[in-house]
Amino acid sequence: MRIIVPIKQVPETNAVKMDEETGTMVREGVEAIVNPLDLYAIEIAIRLREQHGGEVATLTMGPPKAVGALREAIAMGCDTAVLVSDKAFAGSDTWATSYVLAAAIRTMGPYDLIICGERATDGDTGQVGPGIAAWLDLPVASYVGKVDEVDEDNCRVHRLVEEGYEVLDVDLPAVLTVVKEVADPRLPTLRGKQKARRTDIPTLGPDNLDVEAESLGLKGSPTRVVRIFRPKVTRQCEKVVATDEQAVEQAADRLVAFLRQRELI
Repeated sequence: MRIIVPIKQVPETNAVKMDEETGTMVREGVEAIVNPLDLYAIEIAIRLREQHGGEVATLTMGPPKAVGALREAIAMGCDTAVLVSDKAFAGSDTWATSYVLAAAIRTMGPYDLIICGERATDGDTGQVGPGIAAWLDLPVASYVGKVDEVDEDNCRVHRLVEEGYEVLDVDLPAVLTVVKEVADPRLPTLRGKQKARRTDIPTLGPDNLDVEAESLGLKGSPTRVVRIFRPKVTRQCEKVVATDEQAVEQAADRLVAFLRQRELI
């Protein structure tokens, strides 16, 4: 069984910054990590390989530094990796991103499953996995919480829905997007880190892929961010510091008066 896991390098949650002029995310000079929700996709892919044999390959689209995310995936247990990187891809929305990733997957040879995380924490759309399936004309099952009974032709998955779980038999090859319940991600091992440092990771650009220039980057992205702004807090608050018993009583009286004035008590 050969499994491909597309992953994404995202900014740390507390380091997300937006360019208010271009409407795109600022990635230069920002601490980046593997998208936390992609770790579950990596883990279930490795477990399926351990059960059925085969190979787990991973890929990502991003700036050159995104190779760090691929090396972390290899340290966790992935076998090979591919970096898709070029200035022409900058500013891609989910449509253009899934288009390029699908083209890259076509160059990676045969596969049985493509497993994606539920969504990326920086965009929070959940669209790239199903987008890849659409470009490759593959069946897709989203929000998968359990994968079992995998054979050469199909797999049975338990898909998370509002009422519980929906059990589906999916013909292979297929695309799955998985939720946290699917598996607990393992930590990278020392041997895995050593392998990650030694692994040669090729880089693919537009010249290596069957893509059209007008479908790449901002030019190929139908999504437009019209305006970005920071909401202003217009409320005013009053802070009372009580340092002794008398001050505490005064503060309590002021609080009671405040609540009565607004007819809250």
